[in-house]
Amino acid sequence: MGVEVVFIHDVTSFKNLTAIKINYSSSAICADELQILPVALLFENNITQQNINCFLSNNNKAFFKITDADFEFDIFAASFYLLSRYEEYLPHTKDMYGRYAHENSLAFREGFLHLPLINIWVKNFVAAIQRKFPAFIMQPSSFEFIPTYDIDIAYSYKHKGFVRSIGGFFKSPSAERIKVLLGLQKDPFDTYDWLDSLHENYKLKPLYFFLIAQQNGQYDKNILPNKKALAQLIKQHAKKYALGIHPSWQSGDNTQLLQTELHQLQLISRAPISISRQHYIRFDLPEGYQKLLAAGITADYSMGYGSINGFRASVAAAFYWYDLQKDEATTLRIHPFCFMEANSFYEQKLTANEAFDELMQFYVVCKNIGGTLITIWHNNTIGSGKIYKGWGEIYERFLKKIMV
Repeated sequence: MGVEVVFIHDVTSFKNLTAIKINYSSSAICADELQILPVALLFENNITQQNINCFLSNNNKAFFKITDADFEFDIFAASFYLLSRYEEYLPHTKDMYGRYAHENSLAFREGFLHLPLINIWVKNFVAAIQRKFPAFIMQPSSFEFIPTYDIDIAYSYKHKGFVRSIGGFFKSPSAERIKVLLGLQKDPFDTYDWLDSLHENYKLKPLYFFLIAQQNGQYDKNILPNKKALAQLIKQHAKKYALGIHPSWQSGDNTQLLQTELHQLQLISRAPISISRQHYIRFDLPEGYQKLLAAGITADYSMGYGSINGFRASVAAAFYWYDLQKDEATTLRIHPFCFMEANSFYEQKLTANEAFDELMQFYVVCKNIGGTLITIWHNNTIGSGKIYKGWGEIYERFLKKIMV
């Protein structure tokens, strides 16, 4: 809400305060307070299945309903449950990539995955405070748009080496491949200059996440970092933009690889790297985030699903990760995304125009609550490849629409 908060544990001190008072306990203390009756969650120090029944509050879903209080549900416990990703610590089904399946989530099952529900709750909570304390003024947050890009496959044909190029040709003969390799046509994944012009025109500050796996694998197919072409690409972007590590799929099975890849990216870019986003959005809680902290990462942009678009933590704002296993706060700042074009294309099977409409819906809801809209695009999907026809155009149309 943009206001200073002080926590008071002494009843006498609480009574004597002249500030706006919120009583988070089961007993009333004084007349000039707003009381929230707590459920047990925030007073527990173990992880157990919670009894959650959703209901409508101001036409939006809520849970942890309470009665005879100044707000109809425990907003603190409910927000903590969603932000901490409490449900991901409970027994659950994995998807085909070994990730937490979005079908398990309360947000998906109850139909609010498309909403930053916590931001909406906050607006309703402000209204409840103002009914009790008319002088209360919220300091509204400002809408922010952060474009981000994952460079998983820097080029379609170029810089693959003789063996990979020959193998690729026999696997999928293409006149386009020959033209690109002969320098007669631009590589279809080479969208970097075009993106630069968009960023300059709209004064955007994007983030680029580079995959620099030490060897190629089933899910790690980028040019190797010892290739001059990838090093040059990284250096060019490091001069203009903030860079992050895109930990390889293989690093999920070998912790040391994360340190190696991070160190190499820092050497190439000649810049400190403290942000990350997991390749294929592959991470488990709490182990995935514990590994990032151990590697010196201070901010992560993986909080979203790699199978469907929406708000995985039900919020459109950055927050600090709370380690439920250790029951302690951490210094890892989480920046959730809600839209990745790969989800729209591969998983949701949307057309480019349908994806544009979906993206605009996320923009409108984030704009209305003063939230942060983080999108993920890949250089290949917005390139000139036939399979991705129209996707680059909708991205440019989206920027024209919102950057006014």
